[in-house]
Amino acid sequence: MQLSHIAEQVGLSVAAVSEHVRKLEEQGIIKGYHALLQSDAFHFDLTAYVFVDIESSVYYERFISVCKTLPELLECHAITGNASHLLKIRTTNTSSLEQLLSKLQQIPGVKRTITNLVLSTHIESLTLPLQ
Repeated sequence: MQLSHIAEQVGLSVAAVSEHVRKLEEQGIIKGYHALLQSDAFHFDLTAYVFVDIESSVYYERFISVCKTLPELLECHAITGNASHLLKIRTTNTSSLEQLLSKLQQIPGVKRTITNLVLSTHIESLTLPLQ
């Protein structure tokens, strides 16, 4: 979004908005700017959510460090319920998903994984409902 559009929306000058944005960036409130890509245009046609059950929190740090090396892994959340972590994965096909699941299952402490495939996506957003 352009600063001039934001300035118009909030009733401030572009210079004032620019200064506010700069301060938010310095404080780490604005973490970055990203293009939202159409995943299937790059042949990442398969989205999966994987529940991972890890034996003990002793293994969490190692699990997270391995997860950070997997480019297909978009999100990793510690959760409550029947698993300890929930992963969002985007891959090109079922073979690449199978390879990734094999990597995950070989991480020390991983007891089991349960994979759910996305059939279609109706809402996917990176925005927060601030108003």
